[in-house]
Amino acid sequence: MLAIARRIGLYVLTAWVAITVNFVLPHLMPGNPIDQLVGKLTGRVTPQIVHAIELQFGVGLHQGLVAQYVRYWEQLFHGNLGTSITLSAPVSTVLGQTVPWTIGLIGISTIVSFVLGTIVGTLLGWRRGTVLDAVLPISTFFQAVPYFFFGTVLLLVFGSHLGWFPILGAYSPNVTVGWHWAFVASVLRYGQLPALTVVLSSIAGWIMGMRNMMVTTVGEDFVLMAVAKGLPKRKVIAYAARNAVLPSIANISLALGLLVSGALLVELVFNYPGVGDLLLQAVENEDYPLLQGIFLVITFTVLAANLIADVIYLALDPRIRGEA
Repeated sequence: MLAIARRIGLYVLTAWVAITVNFVLPHLMPGNPIDQLVGKLTGRVTPQIVHAIELQFGVGLHQGLVAQYVRYWEQLFHGNLGTSITLSAPVSTVLGQTVPWTIGLIGISTIVSFVLGTIVGTLLGWRRGTVLDAVLPISTFFQAVPYFFFGTVLLLVFGSHLGWFPILGAYSPNVTVGWHWAFVASVLRYGQLPALTVVLSSIAGWIMGMRNMMVTTVGEDFVLMAVAKGLPKRKVIAYAARNAVLPSIANISLALGLLVSGALLVELVFNYPGVGDLLLQAVENEDYPLLQGIFLVITFTVLAANLIADVIYLALDPRIRGEA
């Protein structure tokens, strides 16, 4: 429990730094979002109208940076992320409609990639030097190809040319949105190709890491002792894999951050209704509140995933608990 408490304290500090950076960065961008919005209005725009727009969207351009920072924290504690300048809607509402799609795509893809990569890496490490090693260069090739290019190729070949997968969107326009099987089946069907893109582009790292650790672990004394005692091969492999998987769990933090950035590009390629297209709109229109909300969600998602990984690491490695 002490080790978990220390990690929670570290993540709280990290969250504070991330929120502070999240607040400062949009304000360092050139341009004025209110001027852009006012420029799109027709007719005579009075200073009173401009001030009303500033109050509505909570940008606070006439306040000092410190005052805006304090106000930003007050809004966060009240669950208020401001109002999107370009969409004229609360940021929390906009994110509530898009974030579940991104989390679903990234979450499922990450789990599938990690599980398959760990299993394949375990087999490659246990039976090294066999024909199975041909998996490594193939998977490494997929990882070397940029996300957006690889996704475009899969979209053109398997979606447009062969027609094996539906293209563009997250579900069929012919189904009614709701928690029923027709809609869920359509979502799963339309999500196969984007998820496949993410999995194939990220699985090589898990395979390589697990394979190298298994090659090292199978030579350890405890594995040789297990073999000498005549334990079934299946139990020996599981015993070795439990120790070899620890570095992979520790590397989830770095891999997840890269995976999030790649998944946003995949969403743009497949016109997936996630955070990717929303982030692009926010940057193009200098929508400060929306930018801050998106980065805040991404930050807390990555931190939560890292905390879960740390808890799993502590559960699997008794040495860390003993040091704590």
